[in-house]
Amino acid sequence: MRNKAVKSELKTLTKHVQSAVAEGDAEKAQAALKTVTKRLDMAAAKHVIHKNQASNRKSGLAKLVNSINA
Repeated sequence: MRNKAVKSELKTLTKHVQSAVAEGDAEKAQAALKTVTKRLDMAAAKHVIHKNQASNRKSGLAKLVNSINA
């Protein structure tokens, strides 16, 4: 049950980043990215998700956020 809660939180935080990018709000997107990155690292450290999956998700979200800065 605990892992389900963590995974649900990760999905929610990811949606926050995506919605900030859709709005074009770079500042909000950067803040959301920082939060989700920290949570992904914590989830990987506790073996909720694999460390490579955490890295893959962080990379994809970073590219998304950088796309509005460019």
